[in-house]
Amino acid sequence: MSEDQPQDQSLHKAETLDDVMMAMDVVDTLRHREQLVLRELDKDGREAELVERLKEIYTAQGIEVPENILRDGVKALDENRFVYAPPRQSFATRLAKVYVSRRKWGKPVSVAFASLIALLGVWQFGFVMPQKAEARRELVALTETLPAQLEKLRQDAQELAQEERVDTLAETYYQNGMSAVEDGNAAFAKIAAVDLGTLIDDLKAIYEVRVVYGPGEPRSGVFRIPNDDPNARNYYLIVEAVDATGKVLTVPAVSEEDQTTQRTQKWGLRVTEEAFYKVAQDKEDDQIIQNAVIGTKKRGFLTPDYLVQTNGGAIFEW
Repeated sequence: MSEDQPQDQSLHKAETLDDVMMAMDVVDTLRHREQLVLRELDKDGREAELVERLKEIYTAQGIEVPENILRDGVKALDENRFVYAPPRQSFATRLAKVYVSRRKWGKPVSVAFASLIALLGVWQFGFVMPQKAEARRELVALTETLPAQLEKLRQDAQELAQEERVDTLAETYYQNGMSAVEDGNAAFAKIAAVDLGTLIDDLKAIYEVRVVYGPGEPRSGVFRIPNDDPNARNYYLIVEAVDATGKVLTVPAVSEEDQTTQRTQKWGLRVTEEAFYKVAQDKEDDQIIQNAVIGTKKRGFLTPDYLVQTNGGAIFEW
């Protein structure tokens, strides 16, 4: 193979490219001479005349174009070569158009996407994760914390108890709590734990039951006429629970009207007529009740030991 062959191939490629470019220019010239094309090509056998006219146009511009190039240009125009034909609509073309127009929609979509990510973050960290953490805490409470707490509180209450009914009450609260644990109800189990804790506090409390008197206490006792017996009277001394430091405590008292237990600092204690008037006489001479203490409550007990005759019933309004 001779050394001149590569050079001949390069020259042939260059000439071919020049021919194509020139043909394209011819087609472009024909498009801009639309009337000329219509006049010449609409007549049979006039291609040669059109080629001659093109020669004149290029010669006038000082450009020498070979006749084969002119004929190729005329043929290319007739065959619609060098004409851009838009691709048919398809998913690929739509995707390409979306990509090309990204400057229009890119920023709004980016902002929307960032906002969505931020909202998802808020949802995840502000709701989902705390909810999961709470669920984990509740599971630990139901399987470990609450059962152990209920057991310990029951044991403490029963160790403090000095009367049998306290043991029964502590056991009732404990069983209520464990039933709630088995049902997966942590809220009810916690209520049972609170009840046991309150029971322990009441057992530990030591106080005196005193009849109220003095400034701010207009009444030390009241009586009521029962609805079912207009000729009878029920007598009550207004009392409060006071510890060794003089602090008035909140303690449980059982209503004689509906047998419910209420926690209160002051209540009306049902007493006999004799006990009622004995206190009234004590107060009558100087408005001071010398023997105001009518009961004491000891550690380990729920109810006081009274120095007056009473059934322990209470009223809370008078």
